[in-house]
Amino acid sequence: MSVATAESIGVPERFNAATYFVDRNVAEGRGGRIAIECGEARITYDAVARNVNRVGSALRRLGVRREERVLLLLHDTPEFVYAFFGAIKLGAVPVPLNTLWRPADYEYVVRDATPSAIVVGAALADRLDARQPVTCVENLIAAGDDALDAEDTHRDAPAFWLYSSGSTGVPKGCVHVQHDMPMCARLFAGGVLGIRPDDRTFSVAKLFFAYGLGNALYFPFSVGATTILWPGAPTPQNVYDVIAKHRPTLFYSVPTGYAMMLAQTGEFDLSSIRLALSAGEALPPALYERFLERFGVDILDGIGSTEALHMFISNRPGAIRPGSSGEIVPGYDARILDDDRNAVETGDIGNLWISGDSVCTGYWNQHEKTKQTIEGPWIRTGDKYSRDADGFFWYAGRSDDMLKVGGLWVSPIEVENALLAHHAVLECAVVGRDDRDGLVKPLAFVVLRDGGGSPELAKELQQFVREHLAEYKRPRWVEFVAELPKTATGKIQRFRLRERAAAV
Repeated sequence: MSVATAESIGVPERFNAATYFVDRNVAEGRGGRIAIECGEARITYDAVARNVNRVGSALRRLGVRREERVLLLLHDTPEFVYAFFGAIKLGAVPVPLNTLWRPADYEYVVRDATPSAIVVGAALADRLDARQPVTCVENLIAAGDDALDAEDTHRDAPAFWLYSSGSTGVPKGCVHVQHDMPMCARLFAGGVLGIRPDDRTFSVAKLFFAYGLGNALYFPFSVGATTILWPGAPTPQNVYDVIAKHRPTLFYSVPTGYAMMLAQTGEFDLSSIRLALSAGEALPPALYERFLERFGVDILDGIGSTEALHMFISNRPGAIRPGSSGEIVPGYDARILDDDRNAVETGDIGNLWISGDSVCTGYWNQHEKTKQTIEGPWIRTGDKYSRDADGFFWYAGRSDDMLKVGGLWVSPIEVENALLAHHAVLECAVVGRDDRDGLVKPLAFVVLRDGGGSPELAKELQQFVREHLAEYKRPRWVEFVAELPKTATGKIQRFRLRERAAAV
């Protein structure tokens, strides 16, 4: 399959993504259109452009220079948009951070990224060490100018980073360039979704995720459409309330989110939605069927990655095969290889490799990991897949032991380390178990120092992990065992635990 390039889709050599996604809408007569709805706020593209300039000019006054990093710790509000594109317009490199992290995660990223500035929202300012160079986004907007000349950047120049967790739980900074967002907007939003200026997008996945960044920001901004931002918790009732109030036409969530919506009783009107999308983990066919039956809305399931920025395989309107990830997105290429790099037969399981011009240039400060993952035009996704005779791809699991929980990577090692800090725990191992909706959640097998175990202690251990890690990493089940299965060299045999989890 032919792989599209930035040049082939018309991205010029001198290119600044902020100019394309923000200033172009104003220049082409869409300045008066509503770009963002957030609560009661209705913000035009004209207003977005002014505030982008204000943040960018204020950062320049702080001494931020070209290709220097600017960390963003912001909820899904208009201020995120201003800070993200303001930094890019300046030629700096915004790095959105997960608002669910713990202090140790932020400390690591600050050391890794060595930012020139850290931009926070007032509600999140206390998450970071007071000794760090923190600036409130509200102050930047107030201090900046309405005009700002865009930095003359190359289409292959660094534009932004997104952090992706690895098998050790240590975040990896994926370096994305100026042309990556236009690639995804053209190939997926335009080519698969057929996004239109009259579309209204609402993404349950937040802007600091690669999935959410496309869904709720550069996809709608690529055509002058409207994004609906929700800074609060994505509880089912909140999601239904936002849909009722703002009437989106494109809705994005993850399988866990769809399961939670289906579990909510009551009558809800989703008739404004022309397409729903799912990613982050495989969508069980039963969830697809139940959602379609209840609401009459198709869900397009697919797979993307932080490294590739957005979807590279997806179902599409009129071509949905429940349980599959769909077909290759035109403009990307895929191959399924065995461990010796040989192509597998149709229907056989192998390692998924992807080629596309939206793939990051590498991982910051992780040279060896970059070489292990990216080889020439190809990237090893770490996923096991098969492809049927019709070209549909079927997910078979991860190549390593990472878990995808609610669309978020969870490292078993990180959860195990948290459990081992509890005084009662001698050994433990974490694997995935499907819940009643067929979605993966963490299961902890625990060996206690004094043996025994009780439901009360299981709850105590779950709470203990919750206090040390993000909520989604908490084991949903704790099973006490006398010993863990191990190899002769002492390594835990996780496959035996996965078999045991599947049998329960």
